[in-house]
Amino acid sequence: FAVLGGIFGEGIDLPGERLIGAFVATLGLPQVNPVNEQMRERLQALLGSGYDYTYFYPGMQKVIQAAGRVIRTASDRGVIELLDDRFAQPRARALLPAWWPEPRLD
Repeated sequence: FAVLGGIFGEGIDLPGERLIGAFVATLGLPQVNPVNEQMRERLQALLGSGYDYTYFYPGMQKVIQAAGRVIRTASDRGVIELLDDRFAQPRARALLPAWWPEPRLD
């Protein structure tokens, strides 16, 4: 059990076998709202990648944090299932840890 963001995604520690897996069903993109849209527009003007900095990178960070609930130490073992086929796209894959296996599309 894990969620992207909130108390169960970032605020608790479940050591040992208390959390042995996580299913991540989405990229975890932040909500589209007026504040985020204003940030996207500003970052687009400054850096040319407003969508990435406002939505994509924070979403992928949440995904990796959710996986971090499962794998906390070198001795931890668990399964992280990425259920969205967008994780196999090169731009998402480039942000995942290199030691993670390639996503399967079956």
